[in-house]
Amino acid sequence: MRKLIVQEMVSLDGYFAGPQGEIDWHQADEDYVAYAKSFLQSVDLLLFGRLTYEQMAAFWPSANHELASIMNEREKIVFSNTLVSANWRHSRLVPEHAIEEVKRLKREAGQNMAVLGSGSLASSLLCGGLVDEIQLTVVPIMLGQGIPLFRDIPSPLRLQLEHTDSYPSGNVLLRYLVDRGPGDGA
Repeated sequence: MRKLIVQEMVSLDGYFAGPQGEIDWHQADEDYVAYAKSFLQSVDLLLFGRLTYEQMAAFWPSANHELASIMNEREKIVFSNTLVSANWRHSRLVPEHAIEEVKRLKREAGQNMAVLGSGSLASSLLCGGLVDEIQLTVVPIMLGQGIPLFRDIPSPLRLQLEHTDSYPSGNVLLRYLVDRGPGDGA
């Protein structure tokens, strides 16, 4: 069964975007870009909510960046009730039922899948018991205010630290497995 990995950058005080959704504080040194490239090569499907999809679709198709070809060639699904079309190459729009669609996708053959950004989608899938791993990159900045990553988590959720890594930029990668307990095979 494919794994679903949530991969996010967060500020030290826990925000994944500034108050207006800004992410200009994200930073990536050469070593971090190498990690990101390796991570993207390990997945064959990217899942997005509308806002993140629109940001990514506006940036990557014309970006002069070593990750651009990978981002542009990966299959992508955007979950949105308001988006009319998904025109970024290899994108498909799914208007509703993210939980059911991701359950189906997890049963299909393929590499792992990843949610990038898309905090509301990540929270929904986490609450639905579908997230297998969370990779948080903590950026050494405190925003003071912004958009928190995980919202509406109804009860404590145990995580098991799998790996840590640090980068010259000060970024720290934390890889957690979601501890579902015995008998929970979502």
